[in-house]
Amino acid sequence: MTAKEALWSRQNAALRHPSELFGTSFDVAGITKDTLKFKAAPAFIQLLHDLKITLFATREYENLLIALNAPSANKINQSFIHLPHPSGIAIDRKKNAMYIAATRNPNQIMEFKVASGYLKRLKTGKPKENMMLPARSKFYPGEYYFHDLVIGDGKLYANSVGMNSVLEIDMNTNVPEQPTWWPKCIEVKGKPNTTANYIQLNSIAFGKDLKSSFFSASGAKISSRRPGHVNYPVDKQGVIFSGETREPVGFGLTRPHGARLYKSKIWVANSGYGEVGYIENTQFKPIFKFNGWTRGLCFAGDVLFVGLSRVLPRFRHYAPGITSNTQDCGIVAVNIKTNEVIGEIKFPFGNQIFGIDYINAEKCSGLPFRVLKNTPAEKKIFSVSLL
Repeated sequence: MTAKEALWSRQNAALRHPSELFGTSFDVAGITKDTLKFKAAPAFIQLLHDLKITLFATREYENLLIALNAPSANKINQSFIHLPHPSGIAIDRKKNAMYIAATRNPNQIMEFKVASGYLKRLKTGKPKENMMLPARSKFYPGEYYFHDLVIGDGKLYANSVGMNSVLEIDMNTNVPEQPTWWPKCIEVKGKPNTTANYIQLNSIAFGKDLKSSFFSASGAKISSRRPGHVNYPVDKQGVIFSGETREPVGFGLTRPHGARLYKSKIWVANSGYGEVGYIENTQFKPIFKFNGWTRGLCFAGDVLFVGLSRVLPRFRHYAPGITSNTQDCGIVAVNIKTNEVIGEIKFPFGNQIFGIDYINAEKCSGLPFRVLKNTPAEKKIFSVSLL
């Protein structure tokens, strides 16, 4: 075989596996059999089964999105897909759609939809499972640096950490959106200062609209020291901003994430101390403490799912309240009525959980991939129509 023929042969064999068409192969994305290992407590499996939900979680630095489903009280299924540095996740349970923020440069907002059936020419009827499959993606400059996503008042919102603001996302246009909401502290002559990340504005506790919502940030003012700088002050400098006044209404937080409104309380992960609690009389009240960087809060009734991550060595100064040498990576379910831990799932080779959300298990069983093998079934998975 000549050099030309060898090159053509290699090109002809490339990009044949469905996984490679999402940007890269599993191997290049860093996903291994160890990455997919987990250990779930029986109570956690029972909980997913009883709630009849499929739980989704982004594992940010592992370039991984996972789905967990319990078809029986003693069995849990995990499925996955690889994405470039996924962070925020929002599921529209009315429209059976899911949105993921993928934050490598360029940033993306990726839309997934539930598959409704195979193409007619395959003559195989409906799939045995209803999976979330990629439908489309919208690209943004890396400076947007998206974190949290939420569905509210029928719209999709994203917080742009790089622009210190919140945007209303329109997937039907290719034009990058401009800020819709921002705190007063980054305002200059009535407009937001979007030249850099100044306060790490990183989550949205959505109310009925933006005005009745709340937003977490690591700081409450612009200074010469910015998030990412080693000397950026974090200990108890984090705040919760009011959507209405655009001023801080919650204090005493350290690198807060995952703010959520539930039964009129602003719940938030106090990440730098491994805590979860809520704002009471303008101050953070811790309710739970874990061995890990807390991030990613999701309510399913009175059950709260909390993501746990390891503290990245280069960000150790962001976690003054986490003193352990090693931390857990996993998801913990807690009962906020009794303040008790129900159960957990841990990923022994896991790194970072960012966002968590869920959908009714009857509507969606998970994601397209189960194992790191090339199988004929995978090609069939992608021969479907979407809802």
